[in-house]
Amino acid sequence: MPELRAGPFAILAEDLDHPEGVAWSPDGVLFAGGEAGQIYEVTLDGGVRQVATTSGSLLGLALDGDGRIYACDCDRCEVVRVDLRTGAAEPYSSLSMTLPNAAAFDAAGNLYVTDSGDTKADDGRILRIAPGGETTVWCEGAPRYPNGICLAAGGDELLVVESYLPGVTAIPIEADGSAGPPRTVLDLPGTVPDGIALDAEGAMYVACYRPDRILRAAPGGEVEVLADDWEGIVLNAPTNLAFAGPGFDVLVSTSVGETQLAWAPADVPGLPLERPRVP
Repeated sequence: MPELRAGPFAILAEDLDHPEGVAWSPDGVLFAGGEAGQIYEVTLDGGVRQVATTSGSLLGLALDGDGRIYACDCDRCEVVRVDLRTGAAEPYSSLSMTLPNAAAFDAAGNLYVTDSGDTKADDGRILRIAPGGETTVWCEGAPRYPNGICLAAGGDELLVVESYLPGVTAIPIEADGSAGPPRTVLDLPGTVPDGIALDAEGAMYVACYRPDRILRAAPGGEVEVLADDWEGIVLNAPTNLAFAGPGFDVLVSTSVGETQLAWAPADVPGLPLERPRVP
């Protein structure tokens, strides 16, 4: 059987339970979540094994410097911290959430989380969880279903996908840690954007839940279609993205409409994420 492809993307691993979130570990493996709370370890040769569970339903994932996983669990309505050494899965936030969706660390160990709110209600918000779990509402200026999230290079700005903008909003992180005035940095009409990742040159890679498409936006704003899977075979409702591999030279996408991860070679390596040590 020929290898299934959508543009540069091919299937990396199968038999996952509709994975939405994916994260690269410095230990040389990927972690992905399942819709019944599974946490999978995925190797770059396609091996898959379940290593933990939250007993909920998982969206975005983030990792700290000790290899613990911070999972946005939409069934439990909280961020769950999973210690793979013990299998313990415990709440990691002092604030209740409507729909925790995606998360990203800064260098100081603050975890920014998109709480998407109700569909089309424009009541989403960005939360900030300080090291140890104390949680505040950091910004309500990106309310249109805030979804994928990442820090810009330099760590002075947060990039947030608003699925029903649709596009990407930048929120400055002020010197005192507060949120600056949001501004739209990328309009994506005719799409439902979901996840975001950055390469080392500052280009944004956006996974579109609809249509089944991966976009690349150059720093100057020019947008190109990196992959378009009109059949929905390799990229079926792609959501989160992660750069992977020792040189961050592979781009991995989830397919929440299927049971697989897809990957493609990256012409420009990805921007490494913050992996802080937290209590």
